This record gives sequence, C-alpha cells and structure tokens, in this order.
Amino acid sequence: MSSDEIAIRVEGLGKRYEIYDSPRDRLKQFVVPRLRGALGMAPRQFYREFWALRDVSFEIRKGEAFGVVGRNGSGKSTLLQLITGTLSPTTGSVLTQGRIAALLELGSGFNPEFTGRENVFLNGMVLGLTRREIEDRFDEIAAFADIGEHIDQPIKTYSSGMIVRLAFAVQVQMQPDILIVDEALAVGDALFQKRCYERIERLLSDGVTLMFVSHDQESVRTLTRRSLLLKNGGPVLCASSSEVILAYRKLLHDEESAYFAEVTRRLKSKGGAGQPEQPAAAAPVRAEAEVGTENVAEAGPPMAEAATPPAAPPAEPVGAGLQPAGRSAAMSFGDGGVTIADVQTCDAAGEPCSVFYPGDALRIRITCLSEVDTDHLNVGVRIRNKEGVKIYSWGTLNQDMQVLAGRAQAPVFWERPVKAGERFDVWLECDCPLGPNLYEIQASVAYEAKPDYTAQRLLHWRDEAAFFQVAMRQTEYFFGGIADLRMKASWREAE
Repeated sequence: MSSDEIAIRVEGLGKRYEIYDSPRDRLKQFVVPRLRGALGMAPRQFYREFWALRDVSFEIRKGEAFGVVGRNGSGKSTLLQLITGTLSPTTGSVLTQGRIAALLELGSGFNPEFTGRENVFLNGMVLGLTRREIEDRFDEIAAFADIGEHIDQPIKTYSSGMIVRLAFAVQVQMQPDILIVDEALAVGDALFQKRCYERIERLLSDGVTLMFVSHDQESVRTLTRRSLLLKNGGPVLCASSSEVILAYRKLLHDEESAYFAEVTRRLKSKGGAGQPEQPAAAAPVRAEAEVGTENVAEAGPPMAEAATPPAAPPAEPVGAGLQPAGRSAAMSFGDGGVTIADVQTCDAAGEPCSVFYPGDALRIRITCLSEVDTDHLNVGVRIRNKEGVKIYSWGTLNQDMQVLAGRAQAPVFWERPVKAGERFDVWLECDCPLGPNLYEIQASVAYEAKPDYTAQRLLHWRDEAAFFQVAMRQTEYFFGGIADLRMKASWREAE
C-alpha cells in the first residue's frame, strides 16, 4: 500500500509511565542515577514501569472506517491521544496525513466564564479556522448544537449534554480529513446521538477517515469495516469488525468466568477453614473443569446482552451444514453444560426453508444437547441483517415472563427439568415481518438463576448459526424499510 493511500500509520507504538511509591523515590530518581553515573557505578531505578500501550501497529486507509474496542484500561484512550499528538510515544511512531478532528473529551478546551458564542470562536481558532470561516459557519454550528438562547450564556451554566453538543458541532465544522471519536457521544441524549451518527455517516460518504472507539458493539460493527481489539495495552486482533467483536465478546466472557470462578474458589476455601458454607446462589459461575460433572444450578452474574462475553471450549458443529466444522467452532463460546447442536429455519409445515416472504410463517428450530441435569434454561435467538444491524432478540424466557406475569397462557419453559444426555428441540415462530434482505441467526442457551434476565450465565452461543433470505412479491404486497408495521389506511371526510 503506497503512502499516499494511508491516513494513519502506527508502527510499534508504546507509552510507558513511571510509577513511584513516594515523592522521595521520585527525587531519588532525579538525583541518584546521575551521581552513580558520574562515579562509574551501575544505574539504579526507583520506579516501576507501567506500559499503558505496547507494540501496537496498524494502518488505516484514507476514507476507511476503523474501530477500536477493549475493556476500560486496555489502552484505547492512550492510543487516541498518541495519534492526535496530545501525548508523546515512548516507543514507535505515528504518521497521519490530513487535518484531524478529535472528539475525545468534548468541551475540555472551553472557558467556563465565556459564553457559548465566545467559546465557538475561541475553539474554532484553536482548531485552525479563521474568524471569517467561523462567522460563515456559525449559524450551522448553532443549529446543530440546538441550545437556543443559551448560546449567549456562560458555559458554566450549561449541562454536560449541552457542552457536548456545542463541542461536537464545532469539531465537525472543521471539514476534517480524519475524524477520531471516543466515548464522548455517550453522554448525549438519544436525539443528539442520532444526529451525530447521521453526521458521521455523511462525513464517511464524503471520504473522511473515521477512527471510532465505543463500548457499543453494534455501533462499531455497523459503522466500521475493520477494528482493533486491545487488552492490557497490547493488540489482540486486528481484522474485520465482525471477527473482532466476536473475539471481544469471547474475551469478556473468559474474564467474567475466571473472576467468578475465583470468587467460588475463595468461598469454598473459607468454608473449609471453619467458615459457614455460602448458599449455591452466592457462587455465580462454576469453573469450566466442573461443568458437565455437576448440576449447573448455580446462579450466574447479571449479564447484559451487549456484554455477553465469550470463550469456552468449542462444542460440536452447528448450522445445518451452513459452514465447515472449523468455522462453526470458531464462532461459538460459552461455559458449557448445554450446547446448541443444530439450528434450522422452517416453513409453516415444519419443513426446512431458507426463503420467506413478508407474512409467511417463519419457524426456527433449535436443537440442544444437555450434558448435565439442570433446569432454568433460556433458549433464544438474535437476528441481524447483512449490514450487521440487530433486528430482534428474543428467547423462551421472554415468553415465560409474560406467563408468570399473567399476561399469557403457556407452560413455563424455565421450570422444565432437563436430564444429562437429553436432546430436545425448541421452536420459535412468528409471521415474518421483515423486509427483503439476507438475515443471520445467532442462537444461545443460557442458565437463568431468576426468571427475569438479572442473573444469567451463558452456556453456549453460536454466531452464524443459520441464515435465511426474505424476498418481496412487489405486485402483491410491498413496503419499504427493514420491517413491516402492517399499517392500514382509512378514508374519512374532513370535519
């Protein structure tokens, strides 16, 4: 790849900090090594090294959307500050080509005593715009920020959301070549976030290079083509965004399982030392070595859907022959005990079918295999379109919650016991409400300590468990968009 095609090139980048146990050690480090050097003695250091970032290398093409994900403390913010030049690297180098707009700590450069209008001019000039350029763009900045008459009030009277809106409005008016976005937009309200993402999409269509950091996995998957996963300051994977998000979920799952396995070990250790044994619910996750040899009925920690982390021994291949076994194994994770053996889409008669039309009966058969005696299971799916947008997620527990609340009549799946060696099918069905597209089914089986999603432990998750296509008979039934709201029209005389 030629240098002219590169917007950002990072090679062997690292940032080291020196950690001192006391101010005295800092003073010693300033004086003693010089004295020892003058006396011909070996140097001695009085600090511990902490590498916030180490050995990171990647390239971003001009006009490419690139994501960065990782847990808090993984080095994401340090990486962005090194790229924007607010930090100097300890090792390695950064090359950027073009004007950079960085949305890191929005509003950090504002003077709280100045009005919003004054800060727009101050911030714009700091970013390299002339007074005339700011005047020409001021109305658009004020309209995007949408803070009304507060534009002429001191910044110190603003809420955090108002400051973010004004700062973002100024940054995007720079007409940057490279746009770097951190988690700064998370503090905005839903309408503001919608406007921000629309503006980012417009900038991307204009050929702006995007570097996007977020904990929102679906946003990263949707907005970016490639991504980088960081852990403890080092690179784990740089690949397509879908592969990186899967690896990120596996990483989160591994760390969550390891943490609660350690909690369980400590509780058992205390019990063996004369302490009273904790109830089973206090030991949220069973170590992987124990899964399959004991009942899985210990409670799991609350685990949000977006944070459903990942990794465990791959189970048997799934997906009705949709992909090779090696690929299938790589797309799954979980604590084990119950696994998903097969997923198929079927028509109203229960026959395998991969093409549907709006209004057709869509039936999804999920075949599970239990290796343990258990209950409290939840079998579910997540449906995404080919653009990576999550369309819907639902599971047997969703129906159970309606039944337990008295809003529906059906057997409670959550209460059903399952025996070791048992193979069973779960059918999920609906009338297809989707627009024309290719859709992916992600399937999961989880242990739910409570019937309300507040204490979930993921046993098995399958990406790309099955695929189906929705087509349209335009002369018979037609609508636009991703879903059919089944609207009806009526004609009435105006009063």
